[in-house]
Amino acid sequence: MAKGRYSRLQARKSFSSTLILILVMFTFIILILVAFGMLYLPNNSADSSRKANDLTTIVHNKVDSNSADSSRKANDLSTIVHNKVDSSERDDGRQEHWAEVISWEPRSFIYHNFLSKEECDYLINLAKPHMQKSVVVDSKTGKSKDSKVRTSSGTFLPRGRDEKIREIEKRISDFTFIPVEHGEGLQVLHYEVGQKYEPHFDYFKDEFNTMNGGQRIATLLMYLSDVEEGGETVFPSAKGNYSAVPWWNELSECGKGGLSVKPKMGDALLFWSMNPDASLDPSSLHVN
Repeated sequence: MAKGRYSRLQARKSFSSTLILILVMFTFIILILVAFGMLYLPNNSADSSRKANDLTTIVHNKVDSNSADSSRKANDLSTIVHNKVDSSERDDGRQEHWAEVISWEPRSFIYHNFLSKEECDYLINLAKPHMQKSVVVDSKTGKSKDSKVRTSSGTFLPRGRDEKIREIEKRISDFTFIPVEHGEGLQVLHYEVGQKYEPHFDYFKDEFNTMNGGQRIATLLMYLSDVEEGGETVFPSAKGNYSAVPWWNELSECGKGGLSVKPKMGDALLFWSMNPDASLDPSSLHVN
């Protein structure tokens, strides 16, 4: 009798092991079919018609508030599309906004309508009474000094100065994925006709500034006003076909000297001065 009970127990264990093995093999087959596209898993999402996009495939179509589906198509730098955008403003006073890649060398992106007109005016009025001749940083001492390569005027706004500034700083942090406390205070710059900042890097190449202030890994330029002509941010060492941008014919002669971004009130240009591996990116050389 004891021997019989032992045999039935052994049989049950054998059956359980076989069942587990079958389930494992079945799961493995399902995964293979999904991987090769031979089997599709159900999607209960309300908007299953949209396909995954990253910043390299964004095309901004006209926003229609009465439409439940605004489709996007893939594109690259050579086929950037600027379709009409709904001019109606959002609850926060900003017009419809979106982001797009303009270059991978350097890594640079435009965030359209990053600021509202009211925010642009606020920053201008806040900075106007404090504008002074712009300076550059001395690579030997870390102190500021006057230089002919930079002829604009500007001023710094302390980080977290007031509620509006904190809102903008939080928005910058959300866009760049860089914590607010790792950023510098906002700097407001003004360029008169003929003023400039000759080709330069935003990263430091000397040990003094790197040790004392840390390396600048990225820059976000926010354009506070429109200009009739010129005023572009130019990347003369960028890789790619400069003339592929849709606004090529609108650029000044200086702007055609590299990959250029035309200033538009409220837009923001983010570019990275360092590569993902923390090496310095020489293609981030730029002119303002």
